[in-house]
Amino acid sequence: MIQVEVFPFNPLQVNTLVLFDETRECVIIDAACMDQPEQEKLVSFIEKNQLKPVKLLNTHGHFDHIMGVSFFKKKYGLQFEAHSADQPIMNFAVNQSAMFGIPMNESPVIDKSLEDGEIIRFGTSELTVIHTPGHSPGGVVFYSEKDKIAITGDTLFYTSIGRTDLPLGNYDDLMNSIKSKLMVLPGDVKVYAGHGPATNIAFEQANNPFIR
Repeated sequence: MIQVEVFPFNPLQVNTLVLFDETRECVIIDAACMDQPEQEKLVSFIEKNQLKPVKLLNTHGHFDHIMGVSFFKKKYGLQFEAHSADQPIMNFAVNQSAMFGIPMNESPVIDKSLEDGEIIRFGTSELTVIHTPGHSPGGVVFYSEKDKIAITGDTLFYTSIGRTDLPLGNYDDLMNSIKSKLMVLPGDVKVYAGHGPATNIAFEQANNPFIR
């Protein structure tokens, strides 16, 4: 069974997630650590729980979600996996972070592109990649049918949706992604968003003003 630990990092309070199961293998999703204290907080959790990072994944490529990727890529010798359509956004990440007044030294390069429908395996667990363009062209959701969890990044939030006014965002694509790919999931699927509290599909179907 997948366990999920959530760490809000950097001034934009991005939810970095560590997913692990009984084998102690784990995946790090959206490593957003801005500085050494935040990096150490995540490393401490991994070491305290005797976890073995085997995957370094991202839901999308905006600067606030990738600030810690280079550190953890080097720390654990992992490939960085994200959808290739977001590499252009990552190429601009250092400049974008400066526009928000947040320091960022380097932006990672994707080592392996994630594809729609791809199965990611760690320990005895599986995550299915669901391509959800809109907030960014390469946005993805990580979905476990067995454990009924969805890691939605900035595609879907508690009673809200991702913004589409950033470069390469597209509102129509986002709404299509949400309605055709996420709202068709079982109602009891727990949603871990890129910012803010967790929710579930049924609650969003009934209460999200952008979807009703």
